[in-house]
Amino acid sequence: MPSSLPTDPPTARSLTGVLPQLIASMSGRPDWFMPARSAIVIVADGLGRGNLVQRAAYARFLSERMTKRDAARTVFPATTAAALTSLFTGVLPGEHGIVGYRVRVPGTASAPNQLTGWEEDGLDPHAWQRSQPVFEREAASGRRCFVVSRAQYAATGFTAATVRGAGFVAASGIGERLALAEALAGAHEGALVYVYIPELDIIGHAHGWESDRWATQLETLDGELRRWDHQLASGIGAVLTADHGMIDVPAHRHVLLRDGDELLDEVELVAGEPRMLHLYTVEGSVERVAARWRESESGRSWVMTRDEAVEAGLFGAVDPAVVPRIGDVLVAARSGVAYYDDRLADKKPQRMIGQHGSLTDQERIVPLVRFGAFA
Repeated sequence: MPSSLPTDPPTARSLTGVLPQLIASMSGRPDWFMPARSAIVIVADGLGRGNLVQRAAYARFLSERMTKRDAARTVFPATTAAALTSLFTGVLPGEHGIVGYRVRVPGTASAPNQLTGWEEDGLDPHAWQRSQPVFEREAASGRRCFVVSRAQYAATGFTAATVRGAGFVAASGIGERLALAEALAGAHEGALVYVYIPELDIIGHAHGWESDRWATQLETLDGELRRWDHQLASGIGAVLTADHGMIDVPAHRHVLLRDGDELLDEVELVAGEPRMLHLYTVEGSVERVAARWRESESGRSWVMTRDEAVEAGLFGAVDPAVVPRIGDVLVAARSGVAYYDDRLADKKPQRMIGQHGSLTDQERIVPLVRFGAFA
């Protein structure tokens, strides 16, 4: 087992606690947040706390509002599919089963995309994701729940798997989404509202979070939140968080896996994502594959077997049905590298600059910035 695996401080707040804590704030049991009559959670996809701190000049309002305690840890892997599912279910990936971006369906050679591939790969959103969404449970008890997001996400399998029970309200611009969220929270006492902001993540993947385009988008988001905060109705509490942070990995830092590479010996399937590989091996070869990867990559990545990762609690408590979804060998990048299976015909993923998925603080620590009744 890698001896240098990072560990979360015992006092660290988990992304899994955000929705339960918002509900507690509306139920007379406040802990993380002050009491509120309705609550809003805003997810700025890809906005890690480190990214925000390092680009503070473009986010003066958020930087002034964020205190040292306003942070949480996202899950492992630090990827949208796993993290948002944990946010919406309140449990870790080992329980809900979304243990990566692409993972193998046990007993098959298929490794579907768990964010956008539900329909194409025939994943059942009511079965593959194994835990009841918080919105479904709260709606059944009479609480009004809403999702405010782009229209393109309304009818996806991932939406059905994670936020069923909430009414979906489509809006295009960031300002419009925030205004609709405030209106819904104000009109329905005790409402729980989720706002999704994917713009930073989209730009980060294409151009990098250190790019001018990303900084401009952060400045736009900061301005919208400043205006929105000034008009937020009394009694409504809101918090801004994220699913993960981001690291820029230029092309010269890519590790390309090609035919004849000994790192692919006895590997049947490469899945996961570039900074957190799931390697599925031929029967009986796990230790040999792990040894080869450790010899080659331990200087820049954490390499561990499935059993070691489960024992270390990286996925939380792992349901027996979820165990075979996890790669036999896991490779989590520690330095600024990304791994690509160069045998694939589709080279578009290799154009991505902004990356995430691994265990570094830059990828796993996210903000918890408070507004309204929570400020």
